[in-house]
Parts: sequence; C-alpha cells; structure tokens
Amino acid sequence: MATCKAFLSRLSFDRTRSKVTADPFPVYVTDVCSIHSSDYMTDDNVDVVDEVWATILEEARSDIIKEPFLQDYYFHQILSRKCLEHALSAHLATKLCISNVIPSRVLEEVLFATFARDPEIRRAVRADLRAARDRDPACAKMVHCFLYYKGFLAVQTHRAAHRLWTEGRTAAALLLQSRASEVFAVDIHPAAKIGKGLLLDHATGVVIGETAVVGDDVSILHGVTLGGTGKESGDRHPKVEDGVVVGAGTKILGNVRIGRGAKVGAGAVVLKEVPPSTTAVGNPARLVGKSMGQNS
Repeated sequence: MATCKAFLSRLSFDRTRSKVTADPFPVYVTDVCSIHSSDYMTDDNVDVVDEVWATILEEARSDIIKEPFLQDYYFHQILSRKCLEHALSAHLATKLCISNVIPSRVLEEVLFATFARDPEIRRAVRADLRAARDRDPACAKMVHCFLYYKGFLAVQTHRAAHRLWTEGRTAAALLLQSRASEVFAVDIHPAAKIGKGLLLDHATGVVIGETAVVGDDVSILHGVTLGGTGKESGDRHPKVEDGVVVGAGTKILGNVRIGRGAKVGAGAVVLKEVPPSTTAVGNPARLVGKSMGQNS
C-alpha cells in the first residue's frame, strides 16, 4: 500500500497535452511504447498523444477516488504501466497463465512482443475499446471494458493468437485459443480474420471458425456461432462484412456472406446470404426488410 501511495503521488497527468509520465519502468517497455506511439495515432511524428491510454489513466484515477479499496488493484493493472500494450499484456497474462507450468511473466513477454511488433493490432485494440464505450449502453468507461469485459479480453487474446498463427507459431497460437476458451468461454480459431472495432457483448458461448472473416465495427452478442455446416472442407465459414449486428444465439453456418450493415435477429439460423442493409430473422432465417445501421 505504501508503494502504491508513493507512486500515485509521483504520477503526473498533463491535461493540456494528455500525456502521463512516471518512472521508473523497464527499459524494454519504455523503448517499445515510445517508438511505436505514432503507429496508432497519426502520421505526424511530433507530439504524438495516445488519447485512449490517457483516457483510461484518467478514468482509473477517478475510480480510485470513488472506491479507495481498488487503489492497489488499479495501480498494479494500469497506473504502474507505461502504455496500453504493457498493461494489456500483463492483464491477459494474469488471466491466461497456467499455474506452475506457464508463469504469467513468461506469457506476458510473449503477448507484449506480439503486440509491440504489429501496429495493426495496436490500432484494433484502441478501436475495440472505443466500440465498447460508444456502442454498448452498459459501458460507461473504457477502463471498465479493459479490466472487466471478457469479450474485449477474448478478442485481444485472439489478435495475439492470429499474429502467432500467421508467423507459423501454431502451438503458441493454439495455446492462447485454448486458454481463452477455458477462461472467457469464447472460442475463436487463430486463423479467423477479425477486423477492428469489434464488440463482443456479454460474449459467453461465441464460436468463430477457422475460415471465418469478420469486418470492421461489427457487434456480436452472446451465444453466436460462425460455423461450418459439417458437409464441406476448405473455405467453409461465414464472411461478415463491416457494420453488421448479430443477435444473441444466432447460428450462421457455411461460407455465406452477411452484407455490410445487415442485422441478424436473436436466435436466427442463417444458411444463405443476407444482403447489405437487410434484417434477417427466424429459423431458417428470412429477410424482413431493410436495416438502418447500428444506431437505428
């Protein structure tokens, strides 16, 4: 507790520049977080600011004022971390490690190295946090999504697993998939391609198959399956385009396309293409009209 209080007294937040400074940090974290800061913000290399991370830090300090008993927890998870990637890799490692077999520190290093070398992942992480804040009425703060929303954590685990999969590190990727399935009850094959700004709302029971593709700004509720029919091989899973909303308990089976901006109602079973900006409901799914987008 004394260490935490001493750190908080040194932590400075410059509201005019939205920058947070604190020392000391491991050299490798400082180097990576500073070198890559421009990758997720802007092409301008001068005075780059990570607004998402700055917001999370400010929200964390606000929570501590309201709930002082959370001080040590927020310090360990967020306020002692140099950047979002550092905090995320440590948070996931604590969740996904295997006691006495794969220590959290070892897993943290694997995750951090994966996030650090992929600017697309870093952009996607921030887009996912914004998506939760902007599209989930229950999410008041990005810091709450970061700490407590297992859908967000499952997706970030998948992003690391997918990177490892594409690098040929199959065993490591499958380990992350397996642990995410056990810990978060979300099973996404490492080969599946997931866009940025994904919201997995509640998330329990979501299954996404090997050749599935999910576009940007998609919302998927709990109990959704993007699976195969069991009668085909090769490219056999759904293709979900940008801005689609998939309701709870929906099953989309086979290599079918769900068009941009479409909505699929809860409990639907989809075996055929759903055109863009169209609503589909029922079992089997039928088209009932045009959708007006996620904010309708």
